[in-house]
Amino acid sequence: MSLHGSSSPVLPLLVFSLLLLSPPGTLAGGDGGPPSKPIVTPISKDGSTSLYTIPVKGGAPLVLDLAGPLVWSPCQPGHRTVPCKSSVCTVANRNHPASCASTGAGQPGSPDPSCACTAYPYNPASGQCGSGDLTRTPLSANGTDGRNPLFPVSFPAYASCAPDGLLASLPSGAAGVAGLSRQPLSLPSQVASRLKVAKQFALCLPGVAIFGGGPFELQAAPPMELAEGLREKVVPLLVNPKNKGAYYIRVHGVAVNQAQVPVPAGAFDLDRRQGTGGVVLSTVTRYTTLRSDIFSPLINAFDAATSGIPRRKPMPPYDLCYEASAFVSTRVGPGVANIDLMLDGGRTWTLPGASSLVQVDERTLCFAFQNMGFGATVTNSPAVIIGTHQMEDNLVLFDLEKGTVGISGLLLGLRTTCSNFNFAMGSS
Repeated sequence: MSLHGSSSPVLPLLVFSLLLLSPPGTLAGGDGGPPSKPIVTPISKDGSTSLYTIPVKGGAPLVLDLAGPLVWSPCQPGHRTVPCKSSVCTVANRNHPASCASTGAGQPGSPDPSCACTAYPYNPASGQCGSGDLTRTPLSANGTDGRNPLFPVSFPAYASCAPDGLLASLPSGAAGVAGLSRQPLSLPSQVASRLKVAKQFALCLPGVAIFGGGPFELQAAPPMELAEGLREKVVPLLVNPKNKGAYYIRVHGVAVNQAQVPVPAGAFDLDRRQGTGGVVLSTVTRYTTLRSDIFSPLINAFDAATSGIPRRKPMPPYDLCYEASAFVSTRVGPGVANIDLMLDGGRTWTLPGASSLVQVDERTLCFAFQNMGFGATVTNSPAVIIGTHQMEDNLVLFDLEKGTVGISGLLLGLRTTCSNFNFAMGSS
């Protein structure tokens, strides 16, 4: 179960190389100077695929992929290409998914002035690879003060062309993928280098993304600024040498109803040598998926903690289902035992009913975690993939410079949601 990592070493000073190579941008106001503000864009959830998109490519949606190293989409005839001899070509090829075989064409470092660099886009929904020219494409969003959008911003970004067929399994109308990894050609890295803003981004699914740091305010009574306090409660990101771009966190244990779940010692650990194990965040996995040695004791503990709630017949792929009418409704979803993930620094990520259960029909709520199986020990296979159902309505702040992540916990407890960002244009 690979999150398309690569075992190749990261080229030193990659971001500096990108700054030197980047062409002048077209920015708000047309003065050629970088804006001083982060950028904001809405996040939409596709009902058919449960994938998330942002409309940054001329208004066309790109699918969010936290582990993706590239921005990619199909290209029009006559698109610009990047020379093979350029440093950015080396960057693009150092970080393509290990499962994507080289075409033998467009290799980095070729001194041939007519050689166009080849990159390797990856579809995280289908698991398919493609190949295409490395190019430059205009992206656009709005500058923001963290409270409202303020003014339009457009800028050129390096992206990979892709065959039309690589769009299969993505939401209808999607134009490609926006990789959000820690790699130099990801969207957050390029926003930071092109617009001279902080190498940070905030995701609030579904609702809003902000790239470039700054405040993050959601409408509530009164309006609520969340980023400043959350940045004081971050945990370190781990580096998987086999998948350096993905976002791994250290989990020390899991509890149900405040009782420790008996998982094997070291079950959550990341094996850096093999690139296996560990706990990784994903925007393309719907439900948190756990290796069997973690899933089995977790579901057994949750089953025991909810023994008094009437069951319904399991509905695949769900292993444990309940009579929906038996639950009391609370501000944070159905009233049920909390699941707690114990993180570094004594932090706890609490998953209440809205995060631990999913409504599958009018009468049925099911346990919103899935079993990865025992055989999931292939290269780059994590022990736990934290899915979007558990990330929804949590503000998640990524700091690529410091290598940290902050997770707010379910915003429903604060009487707000990720959809409550004020997208009315403000005054700059």
